[in-house]
Order: sequence, then structure tokens, then C-alpha cells
Amino acid sequence: MKPRILMCAPTRFEIRYVINPWMLGHLDAGKRTVAIAQWNRLHAALVRHADVELIEPAPGWPDMVFTANAGLVLGNRVLLARFRHGERQGEEPHFAEWFTRHGFAVLRLPEDLAFEGAGDALLDRAAPLLWMGHGFRTDERATALVAAALDIEVVPLRLTDPRFYHLDTCLCPLAGGELLYHPGAFDAESLRRIEARVPAHARITVDEADARSFACNAVNLAGHVILNRASQRLVTALNARGYRVTQTPLGEFMKAGGSAKCLTLRLDGSLPVCAAAVA
Repeated sequence: MKPRILMCAPTRFEIRYVINPWMLGHLDAGKRTVAIAQWNRLHAALVRHADVELIEPAPGWPDMVFTANAGLVLGNRVLLARFRHGERQGEEPHFAEWFTRHGFAVLRLPEDLAFEGAGDALLDRAAPLLWMGHGFRTDERATALVAAALDIEVVPLRLTDPRFYHLDTCLCPLAGGELLYHPGAFDAESLRRIEARVPAHARITVDEADARSFACNAVNLAGHVILNRASQRLVTALNARGYRVTQTPLGEFMKAGGSAKCLTLRLDGSLPVCAAAVA
């Protein structure tokens, strides 16, 4: 069975406010026709390996294109996002309606608790645990409630660099159990937690240049890694572990602080029962 992904076409995408450092200097500077062409190429790369479903973009909510933030899916349940910024809070009912209509049980955290879905909550691919970022968008105190709501072990990771404001901008669990991550985005305790959970041979570190190209903001579908751009060093490291890398430019979305992973939400999240193998 193919992976399932939710996307939202960028027909209403624009940069009209600043809620992360990437947006600075880009107000009204985006080129929607270019963004649509880039999104179409990403979509074409994804449908080779996954079933892609679409949500209709709602007027007035230009960041709906970043579906990763809509919630976290585990089985037939989705823990809906509670966006920190008012500029995105209006997306919540649109996503809730889509999930309900498609048969998901919609779970919600308290209204005063920020939680930005699979932007900050990433299921490990080889161990039954959830990596959860906090520090900029998701509240640290959400950790215990997410663990209880989904009955899952949660490993909290504090983000310290505002450029990497969501966990999926600086960390990507891979299908074979490896972890792609940028150490400079985390505090010392979070790095210790990563090192305690993931053996050295399975940790793939991403340097500053690759991180700024959003190489960690990748979509991993079995043996395929789809991303904006990666250095030859990083491509070689991924190839050595059996992954094929597809680079597809997403510069228009990076102006708003997102890339390949931000533009997708896995609809088939599950917990592994044993170590996964790269297909």
C-alpha cells in the first residue's frame, strides 16, 4: 500500500505578514506563478511514490499550503493544530472539517496551548516514539498532553535558532531508522537526548549551508528522499545508506519559511513494531 499524503495547492499562497525570520523582506514579494510551478513539480515527484489527497485552499489563509502544520495523524486519529499566531488560527476549522469528512477522529488540545502539528511532532520510523520540538511555535507543556492523547512516548527537543522554528526544518526521521538533523538548531540537552536514542552510525548531521537550504525539511517515502536542495556531501551520505535523493527547487516557499516537508502531511502515521528496512 502506498503512503498517503495531504497537500494544498498554492492558488491562494502569498506572503502578507511576518511570523518567522524567513518572511522578513519578502512581504508581497512572492511570485505565485512560480510557486505554483514549483509545487506542481513537487507534487509530480510525490505521486510517483504516494497517493496524494488535496484540501481546497480557503480564502484569507495563505499558509494553508503548509499542510504539515494542520495536525498529527496516528492511525485514524488526528491531533489538530492549535496555531500560536492569529494569522494561521483560521485554518483550524477548515482542516478539522476535512479530517472529519474523511473519517478521522479529530482530537483537540486546550485552546490556550500552542501545538503546530507535524511541523513540531515527528514520528520515528524505527522506534515507537514521537520527536517533539518546542521553543518557538509549540508549547513545552504540550508534551505531556500529546503523549496522553495518543498514548505514545514523547521525546521533547528544545529549538534554539529562530530560523529553524519548527522541528521539521531541522530534523527528519528516515525509514531505515536514521535521523537527519542539524545539531546547531538544538540546545545541549536535546542533542544528548538524540544521541541517547539514535546510535552514531544512524545519525546524519546536516551542516549550516544544507540546513539553510532546508535539506532537513525533506519528504522520505521508503527509499526516496525528496527535498529542495542538498550538497553533494549530504547526497553521498544518503546514497550510502540506500536512499535515492530527488532535488526539486522550492525557493518561493522558502521565502515563507517552508519547503518540501512543510508542504505535505502524512495521513498514514503509524508506530513501527520493529526496526524498518529501506525499500
